[in-house]
Amino acid sequence: MRKSWTLGGLGAAIGLVLSTTAYAVPARAQDVLGADAAACAPSASGSAVLARVHGFKSRTGKLRVQTYGNDPERFLDKGSKLRRIEVPVSPAGDMHVCIEVPGPGTYGVAVRHDRDGNGKSGWSDGGGFSRNPKLRLPNPKPDFDDVAIDVGPGVKRIDIVLNYKNGLFSIGPVAEAR
Repeated sequence: MRKSWTLGGLGAAIGLVLSTTAYAVPARAQDVLGADAAACAPSASGSAVLARVHGFKSRTGKLRVQTYGNDPERFLDKGSKLRRIEVPVSPAGDMHVCIEVPGPGTYGVAVRHDRDGNGKSGWSDGGGFSRNPKLRLPNPKPDFDDVAIDVGPGVKRIDIVLNYKNGLFSIGPVAEAR
């Protein structure tokens, strides 16, 4: 006599394995971070940007993600940001930070890795922007046109590579810290 597995029995066994391992697996670096994380959920309505940030020189400090509206004259000016999300740097992997925007439109995204977590910009800190423009010293701030992204309804996914000062005259990506 041949034994046969029923789908119900097999499904129950798989369900038991999945339900017990779901609680044993720690949170991963790929989890969506930030106070606006719910805005990037599949069921969310509205508009948001999900920034995948990578290229960390060290795994210390804080990561700040800011959005700016479609005003090239005020891009990066003090007090002109639309929204800021700040999270501790994760111990490993890429960081996925969600930031809600007011609605469909054109925005710029700026990211800063505050390596010592003191809240002040320093030469050892890293940074990056939407569309990853090439940055140059002595003024590493790009033009708005070089970072502008169109966001529609839903979630706009972007990739941001961090840049750090390298020597006296250059700025760019580094080998990622492990």
